[in-house]
Amino acid sequence: MPTTTLEPYHHFTKAEWSRFRADEPMTLEAADIQRLRALNDPISFVEAEEIYLPLSRLISLYVEATQELHRASTRFLGADGRHVPYIIGVAGSVAVGKSTTSRILRALLQRWPSSPKVDLVTTDGFLYSNRVLDELKLADRKGFPESYDRAALIRFLSDIKSGKPDVRVPVYSHLVYDVVEGEYLTVDRPEILIVEGLNILQPGELPKSGRPILFASDFIDFSIFIDAAEADLTAWFMERFRRLRETAFADPRSFFHRFSRMSAAEAEAFGLWAWTEINLPNLRDNIQPTRSRADLVLTKGPSHTIERVDLRKV
Repeated sequence: MPTTTLEPYHHFTKAEWSRFRADEPMTLEAADIQRLRALNDPISFVEAEEIYLPLSRLISLYVEATQELHRASTRFLGADGRHVPYIIGVAGSVAVGKSTTSRILRALLQRWPSSPKVDLVTTDGFLYSNRVLDELKLADRKGFPESYDRAALIRFLSDIKSGKPDVRVPVYSHLVYDVVEGEYLTVDRPEILIVEGLNILQPGELPKSGRPILFASDFIDFSIFIDAAEADLTAWFMERFRRLRETAFADPRSFFHRFSRMSAAEAEAFGLWAWTEINLPNLRDNIQPTRSRADLVLTKGPSHTIERVDLRKV
């Protein structure tokens, strides 16, 4: 008997995907893209127009359909018609460009004619503090699933979905490489929430008892995975590390200030160690396996530009 291969995604080249922009006007300018992009992400205005503008159009259609489904459900149940925020998850490796994607997408969504309230949070704030990581002997596994307070993250997402006002998010400082004790951001009933994180799509293990259990991915309405080859990710991570050593690490308050005083060879060796011993195993064991769970996959080439778009079939 012939076997049938089930293909869950539609595949598009950049040129094919860009046509889905239709007549959607570009509401950002080149200066906006320059301001929103991350340290080593060379995204251009043209790429934002070709990739993210069609994506924002697609999401607008999905949000509209989800809201209609919610209205039908509330009519059936005779429940109140409260607004339910639409949550977008952005996942991918360290140095792949999650922050740039999230910020540009937020800016485009905010400029819809309806001017929706769009908030952006990262899961960094839900990392355990360095003190707790030391106690748990997880200091060298920062960014791995077990280094996060997953219960706190799920409570946050649940509160957002249930419409609670003024939900607090712990603040993470990349300068001091730690959660800032007593500092919080407040998220107040957004219409759309973008959540960026390494492991945001990870389901975790199901209990053998069959007892219902929630994962962060259960709260996500639309998920994006940014993909790239390991060799390219290695190069981008090291490029970012070198640039940080010349900029942020030079600040005496920086957790990594000592690297600015190292020789170039010593710093290079440490950066490569951090990639091969921490980030690469996390990518292979935890992050990359969630790629197939995403609704949309943006695949980058060596130049850091998106070469292919895969959209899950509905």
